[in-house]
Amino acid sequence: MKILIVEDNPELALEVREYLSGSGYICKISKNCEEALEEINSNDYDIMLLDLGLPDGSGFDVLKSIRKTDSKVAVIIITAQGELEDRINGLQLGADDYLTKPFALTELGARLFAIIRRMHGYTVNQLDVHGFSLKLQDYKVSYDEIPINLTKKEFDIFQYLVLNKNRVITRLQLTEHIWGDILEVNSDSNFIDVHVRNLRKKLDKYSPIDWFETVRNVGYRINV
Repeated sequence: MKILIVEDNPELALEVREYLSGSGYICKISKNCEEALEEINSNDYDIMLLDLGLPDGSGFDVLKSIRKTDSKVAVIIITAQGELEDRINGLQLGADDYLTKPFALTELGARLFAIIRRMHGYTVNQLDVHGFSLKLQDYKVSYDEIPINLTKKEFDIFQYLVLNKNRVITRLQLTEHIWGDILEVNSDSNFIDVHVRNLRKKLDKYSPIDWFETVRNVGYRINV
């Protein structure tokens, strides 16, 4: 998942980015309203962490602008301690959740995970597809309770395709969501294909995977 951190406190922003990057998220920091709107209008983000007190305006202005567009980005507002009116206002403007400063990074992680589950229509920590089970927070995959050894990238690809079941996911989409912008200029390379090929070999040892489809010249789709 790609997350935009809108926070003008550099220490807090870097602390949050380090924690979330270590949890497998792809993060970028914007330090004011202008940068945040430029990022959200030119790049595809799943979630935005939005501080309200920004140097060039209010985070509410950013939220209002976003909700006037077709952007489906989920927004978690970060507010000062005890600002009940801000929390209510943010939720009414279309925020998905809020965090009160100071907050524990573990709480942030839990709230992000809850939003991701809601975004994809899941209420539990486990995805099941054709006999395979994925433990989302534990990065574990099994078939009929037999553990399957996947690399982190293989798990990320499998999870992302399952979360987007019955949809064609392009190689560029997988690149952006699994690797971030680093490989964007090499989106036609075979990085994705190599990992998908290895993932398929490992899954196919346990059960036929004709439901794991290659869409020629486009990408991949898991049919459920």
